[in-house]
Amino acid sequence: MTTIWSRLGRGLERLAGRETRAKSPRLDLVYGPRYGLDLPGIPLDAHRGPRILGALAEEGLLDRHPLTIPEPISMRALRRIHTDAYLESLFRSGALERIVGYEPPDSLAQAFLDSQRAMTGGTLLALERALETRGIAINLGGGLHHARRDHGERFCTIHDVAVAIAEVRSRGVNEPVLVVDLDVHDGDGTREIFAHDPTVHTFSIHNATTSELPAAEATVIELGAGMTDDLVMAALARELPPVLDRFAPKIAFYLAGTDPAEDDAIGDGRLTAAGMLARDRFVVEALRGEGHLGNPVPLAIVLAGGYGRGSWRYTARFLAWLASGREIEPASGEEALLSRYRDLSRNLRPSELTAERSESDATDPQIPEIDDDWGLSSEDLTPSPGQGLGRPSRFLGFYSRAGLELALERAGLFERLRSRGYPDPQIELDLGEPGGDAARLWGGNDHRELLMELKVRVDRQAIPGLALLRSEWLLLQDPRARFTTERPGLPGQQHPGLGLLGDVISLLAVACERLGLEGVVFVPSYYHLASKGRKLLRLVEPEDEALVRALEAALQGRTLAEATHLVAQGKVIDRATGQPITWHPMPMVLPVGEKLKARFAAPDYEERVRAAMRDVAIRS
Repeated sequence: MTTIWSRLGRGLERLAGRETRAKSPRLDLVYGPRYGLDLPGIPLDAHRGPRILGALAEEGLLDRHPLTIPEPISMRALRRIHTDAYLESLFRSGALERIVGYEPPDSLAQAFLDSQRAMTGGTLLALERALETRGIAINLGGGLHHARRDHGERFCTIHDVAVAIAEVRSRGVNEPVLVVDLDVHDGDGTREIFAHDPTVHTFSIHNATTSELPAAEATVIELGAGMTDDLVMAALARELPPVLDRFAPKIAFYLAGTDPAEDDAIGDGRLTAAGMLARDRFVVEALRGEGHLGNPVPLAIVLAGGYGRGSWRYTARFLAWLASGREIEPASGEEALLSRYRDLSRNLRPSELTAERSESDATDPQIPEIDDDWGLSSEDLTPSPGQGLGRPSRFLGFYSRAGLELALERAGLFERLRSRGYPDPQIELDLGEPGGDAARLWGGNDHRELLMELKVRVDRQAIPGLALLRSEWLLLQDPRARFTTERPGLPGQQHPGLGLLGDVISLLAVACERLGLEGVVFVPSYYHLASKGRKLLRLVEPEDEALVRALEAALQGRTLAEATHLVAQGKVIDRATGQPITWHPMPMVLPVGEKLKARFAAPDYEERVRAAMRDVAIRS
């Protein structure tokens, strides 16, 4: 193995020097808001793409407008690969039961199909970009390699790579194509679709071979469960170069699945973070380096499998290296998501959020003029019910209703709500009340299904001398969802959550930065709310921080639902007194400004936490 790794290192140094460090970092990325999808019972991460983008933005590796947003693939393109009978069957009730393992409700079934059509459009767009630039393009989705011509399998309804190949061939692009598939599962659908096509070579390293159908051009390598770094690298070094020498591809796809990683929620691989990155770098060096092919091959990269909340980190490491030649360690998922929202915010002008044209806008020929209305927005002229002229018309004195809707649309949150069956989400504002400004998000214009309710105000009392954005009330719920044994109801819930708590916290943090506030303060009424916010938020009082740390230690290994019910039922006790721990509302903050960050970085805060630590246990 020493020879393999040293040879890899020398090749990667040449590649990094020639292709990344010699020019400013840039990634040709394709991503759309319809990609993110939550499927009950399946550990998909709807934030996979945004977290990758946030990590890259944090490292300064994104252009100001880095993304190309794809259109959903056309039915005409789908018919080049899939049979009409199969495509027609997808629109019938119960069609997805075989593919996802259960029959989702109609709204979720449609969202699932919309997501895969969008990702397939993204794979085609990435291929077009790679061919146009003779370089690398990445679709932050796709890799649906189990789909066949006449049926879907294992979460895959459309074979996006096959559709993309067929589409460009219909335009006269007929060069040999290599598909390198390093998802932990067999690339069986690709191999079957191109079984009789000698111009497409499918190269798959996987845990178990699930289709024995012979193919005109294929490399099938089964490594078994528990595949390791050394096994994968040895197989790559032994098998890929001869294929390149003999087959001489002119176009390549790389299915860079992250499910072989040791912490994947579904896969049974044992690859480390270092092994995953070495694997990805080896493939890029082989296809883009001087090596076997003489000239770099246009390369389209798709994500393929990756399950659980940590899968995005492997792709972020890979793409950061691809852009810069550097190895980075991404921040937490919550921090990456916050970075993504900050990056999106930089592309929104204040006038878009306030509905007022600024002086700088007036000198920019790219920004259209606003009609002369004496500076009044539509909210000023048409106040909310119960408000008269002269009452506040902007959320927190800044955001118009249209501005808030634009921010949520740009962030992709409205698209995620549409994917859940809420086709026309709308915001309603209730401003100027003594407790603060309220924003309600409804599922439609009939205002029958409440999805979110938020009440906030500027707080100068929680931490004297600092102005904070205080969330007095936050409700996030999906009225159409149902509690299950896997997702039981938590204290205070009438309906299951929306899975948007991290998004809302990030958006509030961005609002703080825009308004010059030091941070966001929450007062969680239940343990599960405090636990969910712990990656970004800190307890204001060291004694409260000590209590939550003690609870986390005692409840380690429990599901969040189990932990919350144990606390609520008084089954967690203080060993010193034998008394149950009673949860009480305790303020938490997300530091945004430097003054507030310094407060928690000060040595005396951590000293007070250690001094207040308690020994708690679960009552038997």
